[in-house]
Amino acid sequence: MRAAYDEIADWYETEFLPRNADDPLGQRRVLAGLLGRGEGMCLEIGCGTGVHAAALRDLGWTPVGVDLSAGMLRHARPRLPVVRGDAARLPFRDGSLPAVAALMVHTDMPAYPAVLREAARVLRPGGALVHVGVHPCFCGGFADRADPEAVVVRPGYLDGHWTKKSWTDQGIRDKVGASHWPLAELLGAFLEAGLALEAFAEGDGPTPVILGVRARRP
Repeated sequence: MRAAYDEIADWYETEFLPRNADDPLGQRRVLAGLLGRGEGMCLEIGCGTGVHAAALRDLGWTPVGVDLSAGMLRHARPRLPVVRGDAARLPFRDGSLPAVAALMVHTDMPAYPAVLREAARVLRPGGALVHVGVHPCFCGGFADRADPEAVVVRPGYLDGHWTKKSWTDQGIRDKVGASHWPLAELLGAFLEAGLALEAFAEGDGPTPVILGVRARRP
């Protein structure tokens, strides 16, 4: 199975990642605040090139990644152990993991509610899922972020959709497309997966680009 990111894996590694190396959106801060220090395996769903592995290790966790894109995993293998697979059918036993992370991937997964159900399945009781993703209220095909001081939100936020429409040609959406869930629908998917919402965080900037969620398996 060929994944959309196979087409842009080399561009992502050599051009996109270096432009974001200083964490301008506050992803690492949000991840650290929600996941916290721990030990044992942390499964990163949609690990891509493994760029978040170092941040997980810095928190004491042992990262393991799963991704559908062979092209992205080619870059990830030097950074963490990986398996190629579908995030909606995780190759882990029920209740086997202390932590799961989904970092900047939910818009890449049209079946994200099913992914959350799988995360809940593989988490042990009391285990945490940390989601860090683009902010559904301020990022999407309906949002023009060309001026970070005055984000323009046009009609379309309430419509769940997939689109390649983007305000910039330097990002991901215009290349592989992205799915969108309004905030209530996104948070509702955590509850429908049987997870207990526990904490939230937003990224940096006048209007945050990212939203973080910590949920726990009861």
